[in-house]
Amino acid sequence: MNEPCSMTLTNPLCELARFGQSPWLDFIQRSFTENGSLKRLVDQDGLKGVTSNPAIFQKAIGQGSEYDARIRQVLAERTVDAAALYEILAVEDIKAAARVLYPVYEASRHIDGYVSLGVSPHLAHDAIGTLAEARHLWKRVDAPNLMIKIPGTEAGGEAVRTAIADGMNVNVTLLFSLEAYKKVLDAYMAGLEARHAQGLPVSGIASVASFFVSRIDARIDASIDARVAAADPDARVLENLRGKVAIANARMAYQYWREVTQGARWRKLAALGAQPQRLLWASTGTKDPAYSDVLYVDALIGPETVNTIPPSTFAAFRDHGTVAPTLTQDVPGAARVLHEADRLGLDLAGVTEALLHEGLGAFEEAFHALRDSISTKISSLKPH
Repeated sequence: MNEPCSMTLTNPLCELARFGQSPWLDFIQRSFTENGSLKRLVDQDGLKGVTSNPAIFQKAIGQGSEYDARIRQVLAERTVDAAALYEILAVEDIKAAARVLYPVYEASRHIDGYVSLGVSPHLAHDAIGTLAEARHLWKRVDAPNLMIKIPGTEAGGEAVRTAIADGMNVNVTLLFSLEAYKKVLDAYMAGLEARHAQGLPVSGIASVASFFVSRIDARIDASIDARVAAADPDARVLENLRGKVAIANARMAYQYWREVTQGARWRKLAALGAQPQRLLWASTGTKDPAYSDVLYVDALIGPETVNTIPPSTFAAFRDHGTVAPTLTQDVPGAARVLHEADRLGLDLAGVTEALLHEGLGAFEEAFHALRDSISTKISSLKPH
């Protein structure tokens, strides 16, 4: 049995705190919270937050029978459709996880201890609809350590600005490109400025910008492999870029964050008590078996950042992760990687745009599958 985080320096997950990074878990499930597993990760591994998405809820609620007893109970009390039942179950799960993480929220002075719940992926290009659902979910969960998850589309950015001005905590998700991230960071600051202009406090509001990593390498590496197989004259240089573009992209995003948080605009907000919007590394499970299974944790450790880690990668990093201040290592090298990728026509801009659309599509698909699963359960479990 692992010792508590405060009593050991042998657990790499615990050691992340020494370098200012917070490990979050990209997973939620009712039994995981109820049986004490979530609390054990908090106590023994220094876990500081939880993220969810439609695919995670689809696996948790839509598959198996774990939620059937609760579904029967709800159906015995009222008539609900699939959408309403999903919301009941998801809100219950988020509230339960938020209770487990509340001591972290308090101990960290509201920097960590958050649980994320997303608006419907169908609203990704609807700023008004996104904001309305964000406000609805914020009231439904009614927990100070909730983060509303909003996709980083153009419309999402508009909703983020107003949600922050409203005083909500926001997790901006599906960020792949530096340009998209710049807009999101601006939206966060604009929201704080709008709130201050209304005479409202800007302290105590938290936000993360979820910057996706491994999916970029999966796409770029496939392009490299195809060109190498076709005997591209630049094959050797291309091969040297395998597994490097996503990390370089993330490191340059962090450099931009550092520049902004050292600037006059941010210093003015910080003086009013505002928290910086932290970069959160997402999609950090390794997809290529040729790479280390902890590559996207090892390589992105730095101050005032979060890494939301899938369960298998979380366990792997606990076992053999290497903790060092890697995020700021060889920044000129990261810039050179991106320059070479551009020179060689790897089209990072096109890849990140495609990945945003595919990510939204995947979440919509998971949301549809979840609704369908719940509809089937309603039919089979409702009292006759």
